[in-house]
Amino acid sequence: MGRITIAEHAGFCFGVTKAVDTAYQELERASREGSVLYCLGSLIHNRSVTEELAASGLVTISSVDEAPQGSRVLIRAHGEPDPTYRQAAEKGIELIDATCPLVAKIHGIARQAGKEGRLLLVVGDSRHPEVRGILGSTAGKAFAAGSAVEAEDILKKVSSGGYPGVVVVAQTTITQELFDSCCEAAKRVFPDAEIKNTICRATRDRQEAAARLASQSDMMVVIGDPDSSNSKKLYEICKKNCKNTIFVENIDNYALQDCKKYNRIGVAASASAPERIIKEVVTNMSEVITKNPQNEEVNDMSAYMDQIEKALKLPGRNEVVDGTVVLVTKDHVVVNLGCKKDGILYKDEVNLEEGKTLEDVFKEGDEVQAKVIKTDDGDGNILLSKKRLQSSENWDEINAAFENKEVIEVTVVKEVNKGVIANYKEISGFIPMSLLSDHYVETADDFIGKTLPVKVTKVDQKRNKAVFSHKDFLAEERRKKIAEIWNTLNVGDVVEGKVMRFTDYGAFVDIGGIDGLLHISEISWGKLKHPQEALKIGQIVNVKILSMNAEKGKISLGLKQNAPEPWSVIDEQYQVGQIITGKVVQIKEYGAFVELNPGLDGLVHISEIAYKRVGKVSDELKVGQEVQAKILEIDKERRRISLSIKACQDPAAEAPAKEAEAPAEEAPAEEAEAPAEE
Repeated sequence: MGRITIAEHAGFCFGVTKAVDTAYQELERASREGSVLYCLGSLIHNRSVTEELAASGLVTISSVDEAPQGSRVLIRAHGEPDPTYRQAAEKGIELIDATCPLVAKIHGIARQAGKEGRLLLVVGDSRHPEVRGILGSTAGKAFAAGSAVEAEDILKKVSSGGYPGVVVVAQTTITQELFDSCCEAAKRVFPDAEIKNTICRATRDRQEAAARLASQSDMMVVIGDPDSSNSKKLYEICKKNCKNTIFVENIDNYALQDCKKYNRIGVAASASAPERIIKEVVTNMSEVITKNPQNEEVNDMSAYMDQIEKALKLPGRNEVVDGTVVLVTKDHVVVNLGCKKDGILYKDEVNLEEGKTLEDVFKEGDEVQAKVIKTDDGDGNILLSKKRLQSSENWDEINAAFENKEVIEVTVVKEVNKGVIANYKEISGFIPMSLLSDHYVETADDFIGKTLPVKVTKVDQKRNKAVFSHKDFLAEERRKKIAEIWNTLNVGDVVEGKVMRFTDYGAFVDIGGIDGLLHISEISWGKLKHPQEALKIGQIVNVKILSMNAEKGKISLGLKQNAPEPWSVIDEQYQVGQIITGKVVQIKEYGAFVELNPGLDGLVHISEIAYKRVGKVSDELKVGQEVQAKILEIDKERRRISLSIKACQDPAAEAPAKEAEAPAEEAPAEEAEAPAEE
C-alpha cells in the first residue's frame, strides 16, 4: 500500500511565524482601538494566510504613500529598504516591524558595506521584495545576480571603478549550490571578496531534508504558494531528485489523485505553508490511497496524523535543541528553534565570565544549543538553559576521559588548601599540589590562570567532585617521548645534546628528552680532574652513542670520539727535531710530562730539563707551566715521546762550568721508560 512520509522542518519558519503572530496581535489591538492596520505588501507569500488576515481586517497597501497620516503600518517578513522608514517618519506613520531577524541582519551588512565604500552583491532574485529591501539599505553600489554568469558579468563591468572590494550576501531562501557558484565567480574578479553566507539555516535544513526524502520516494509533493521563492526552490530541488514531483497550493490540486499510483510518497512544505494546509493535503492523499481498490491493506489515518504532529511537534522537557539567536537583551536571549514557539534563554541559565554580559557573548545569527527546562513559560515561550546542557555534557566528557584514560585541558583558577581549583569548561575540579607538576611545588603562583593538560584520577558526579593530575600527564608524555627516542637512536649515532648537570665522574647530556651519561674518561683524549674543565652547563655538544641499555634506561655517550685518537695522526702533526710548546701536566722524580695535545704527552727526562745539574724536578718546573721543548724521539709502537727542554736553551747561560760538567743523575731504567699516565 502507499506510504506517506513528511520531510523534516516542514511548515512555518521562525520569520514567518513571527510575522503572522505579530499581525494577529496588532489586529486585536486595532480592533480594540477601532483603528485600521495596514501591511506594506503581502505579509508572507501564502495566499491562504493573507486571505485569512484580510478577513480579520488587515489592509494590504503597495507603498507608504497609500497609508493615511499617523496610521499604523506593518512591515512584512521580507523587510523594506531604508527610504521606506524615512518616508514613514515624515508622515508620522507608526511602523510595526515584523522583518525576519535574519533579513534585518543582512540589511546591517549592506549598510556597513556602503559606509566602507565597498560593492554589495546580493545573490538572489532582483524582483524579490527581500532582495529589493537589501539593495535599498546601502548607500553604496549594490547589485543582484541570479546566476554565476550574471554575477561575474556585473563585477567585471565595475571592477575598474577603484572599489576597495566586494561583499557577497545571499537571499535567505536561495540554494547553497547557487550561492557557492556565485561566490566562486565573484572571487575570480575580486580574489579578496568577503563572503557572508546569509542563507537561512532553516531554509538549508528544509532543502536538505526534502532532497533526501525525494531521492527515496516514488512521488514527491511540495506544498507552497506559487508566488513564494522558497516554495519554488523547494520544488526544483525535489524535482531534481524525484522525477514524479508535483507542486500544490492546497487540496484543490487534482494532481494529488496520482498518489494512488505510488508506494512511497514524500511531502515537503515551504516556510510559508501553514500547518493547517499541510494536514489537509496529507489527509486528502491518505483518503485517496485508502479508497484505491488495489490496496490490500487499509491505511491507518491516525498514523498519518501522528506523523504530521511529529513533524511539527514542539521539543519536550530535557530535550537538547539547536537554534538561531534572533534577539539579545540584557536579561535574555530569544532563540528560533524552527518550530511554532521561540526559545527564551535567561541570563541566570548562562555561565557568564566575570564582567561579561549576554550581549558580549551572543549575537544575532549565532547558532546555539541548549536544554529545554520548560515547554511553556505562560507566554507561549520555551524556557532554555545553557548551564544545564553544558554541565551534563561536561560531566559526560569527564567520565569518558576517566574511563578511557584520556587527556583533557583545564584552567587553573585559584589556589586552595593543599592544591588548586581547576575548571574543565563548566565543571570545577581539584588538583592536589603533589599532582600539579613532576617536581616539587611549594606554591601555585606560577600556575594560576594557565591551561594545563591533565588526566582524570577520580570522579564523583553525585557529589560534584573531580580530581585531576597534571603530573600523570607529564609522566605519560615523558614515557612516550623516551619510547619514541629509544626507537630512533642506535649505537654509533652522533646526536646533538645539551649539557644539563655535572658529577665528579662525568656530565649528563639531554639528547632530545632523555639524559645520557658522558663519562669523564669519554669527554677528552686528555686527562681531566672534573668535567667542568672541558664543558659548561647549557653547552650544546655533538656526542656519540657508545652503548644503550633499554631495560635500565641508560645511555652512554662519548665526546672525544668526534676527534681522531691523537696517536693515529701523530705523523701528520709532529716529527723528531720539532720544537713544540706544551703545558706541564705531571711531575715525577725522574722528570716531567708535558702535554702536546689532549691525549698526547711527552716525557722530559730530568737530564733534559737544563744543562746544569738538576737535583729536584719540582725546583725547576711546576704543573701548569708552559714550556718549549724539542722532540728527541717518537716511539709509536710503545706510544712514547721523548722531549728536551735544554735543547731549546743556550748552554752559555747555564750554571758554572763545574756544575755543568757534573754528570746528571740517571733515573732508574724502569722510571725513565715509564709511559705517560693515562
